[in-house]
Amino acid sequence: MKVVTLSGSIVGSKTRTAIDYTVQSLKEKYPKHTVTLVDLADYDIHFSDGRNYLDYEGDTKYVTQTIMNADAIIFGTPIFQASIPATLKNIFDLLPVDALRDKVVSMLATAGSSKHFLTPEHHLKPILGYMKAQVVQSYVFIEEKDFDQKKIINDDVYFRIDRLVEDTVILADTYQKIKEEDDKKYDF
Repeated sequence: MKVVTLSGSIVGSKTRTAIDYTVQSLKEKYPKHTVTLVDLADYDIHFSDGRNYLDYEGDTKYVTQTIMNADAIIFGTPIFQASIPATLKNIFDLLPVDALRDKVVSMLATAGSSKHFLTPEHHLKPILGYMKAQVVQSYVFIEEKDFDQKKIINDDVYFRIDRLVEDTVILADTYQKIKEEDDKKYDF
């Protein structure tokens, strides 16, 4: 199975710190799965202009095709101004409307305040649903107080990320098995 972890901002370090631990957890617990980290800060992504994602070149093409080829995706996002950053929204705009069909998707969010706890539920989850993702129901929300000098200092955050990883992989594995069984029913 191909799992993509995406850090959805080009500024700050907290989301990337949490995604780095997510990658570590995935590799330790599920070594047979292919794990790819996409940090938007590492790429020069074009602004969506309505073209098909296959028509873009360079970093934009790499990132969109990596997402399209994934079986499961863990989206990490900071919360800026009570919403997801434009860099992450641009990724969704670059993809076709059904880009996440048959993919299991989960969410991890970092924010400066507990006031933004429901932002993933109200801003990110509707986009994922619109794009036909199979969304893991629970998500990880991490506050600024859970970090110190680019490290997570709250053991509960590690526990919740490990659980998110487990839920994502189990749901993706289960979903793949169901699809394979359905495909066998209609093989002639």
